[in-house]
Amino acid sequence: MKTALTIAGSDSSGGAGIQADIKTMTANGVYAMSAVTALTAQNTTGVTKIMEVTPEFLEEEIADVVTDIFPDAVKTGMVSSSPLIETISSCIKKFKLKNIVVDPVMVATSGAKLISDDAMSCLKKNLLPLADLITPNIPEAQVLAGMEISGEKDMEKAAEFIYGEYGCSVLIKGGHNTNDANDFFYGKTDASSAASGKWFLGKRIDNPNTHGTGCTLSSAIASNLAKGKSLVQSVESAKNYISLALAAMLDLGKGSGPMNHAFAIKGEF
Repeated sequence: MKTALTIAGSDSSGGAGIQADIKTMTANGVYAMSAVTALTAQNTTGVTKIMEVTPEFLEEEIADVVTDIFPDAVKTGMVSSSPLIETISSCIKKFKLKNIVVDPVMVATSGAKLISDDAMSCLKKNLLPLADLITPNIPEAQVLAGMEISGEKDMEKAAEFIYGEYGCSVLIKGGHNTNDANDFFYGKTDASSAASGKWFLGKRIDNPNTHGTGCTLSSAIASNLAKGKSLVQSVESAKNYISLALAAMLDLGKGSGPMNHAFAIKGEF
């Protein structure tokens, strides 16, 4: 069985963070492992408390996992401080980790900043250049590209800039009033190809319960990379998975609830 490691924060309500990652990886047929960057007290209506782990503990978590069960792919999510970002970057290089998918959790879909300017700079300098793929939303892509994104042409321009600036392939997630859930990829589809762009078209699903969609998409992509699929194949399969998870119309909680990660699981257990 192929394996994948998520390095991210915990979501006590189970819809996002490492809980969403583990569910997604399992549903996509890989063995999931985790290194927790922070504990959060949260539910579908919001986050009330955050408690970060120390850089030393995070390094121990990663080292213990990868020296025993080496991951075929790694996904990173919420990392809100420079020392933790530096620790992850150091471990990626030290252990020669591969198939790195970075969900650069910096700006909420509402536009609110989620990490400090210092941590944002550290992420750009240390972690993004190590990624095989990054998956920013529109507000995050605006920060990374230093430009306003108001339509599909802007998404294409921003993605090309991000690829050139940070040296990693990029998938800018649509929505945010720019299009109908269409995502734009720019980068190398394999080691021998030149960088190019590709649209991944999606149908917007009328479901208000979208908690954890970013975590889920990046984890599904990492799972597919772990199984040996190309970047383009991995993104395409991940988009199909998340669309069906949303279309299952799970409705839990009083706020923006989780999707059904296990919609395709059948059988006695």
